[in-house]
Amino acid sequence: MSDATEKPVDADAWEKACAEDLAEEKARRRAEHGAPPGSAAEELKKLVDAVADKLSGFAGTPGAQAPFLGAVAQGTAEQAARQVVRQVRNVVEPVIERNSDVFDHLAAAGSELLAAYRSAVENQERRWTQRPADTRPPEPRGPGDEGPGGEHIDLD
Repeated sequence: MSDATEKPVDADAWEKACAEDLAEEKARRRAEHGAPPGSAAEELKKLVDAVADKLSGFAGTPGAQAPFLGAVAQGTAEQAARQVVRQVRNVVEPVIERNSDVFDHLAAAGSELLAAYRSAVENQERRWTQRPADTRPPEPRGPGDEGPGGEHIDLD
C-alpha cells in the first residue's frame, strides 16, 4: 500500500471510544438505579438534613407535640425544634467537613466488619446444617441387612 491510500490513524480513537462507552454505561446505570452514593461525609450530611426536615415537619404538625420537648407549649414546639436542628447542624457540619476522610475510613471499616460477620454466620450455619458422621444412621452392609421385625428395608 502506498502512503496516499492509507487513512490517517487517530492514535486516541480507542481511548475516545472507551470513554464514550463508559459515559453511556454510567448514564444508563444512573437512569436505572439513580445517582450513586457520595462519600460517607456527603451521605452523613444528607442524613442530618433528612432528620432535620422530618423533625421540623413533625413539630409543625397541628396537634402534635414532640415528646422530647417535654412541657414546651404547643405554639413554641416548632420554634424549639428549629433551634435544636440549628444547634445540631452547627455542631455536625464542621466536624464532617474537617474529617471527611475519617468518615470514609469508618464506612470502609464498617463494610469490612459486616463482611467478617457474614462470613462467621455462614460458617456457623454450615456447621449447624451438616450432620456429624457419628449421628448418621448406619449404612446397609449388604443384601442380608434387615430392619426391625426381620423385613428388608430398601433405602433407594
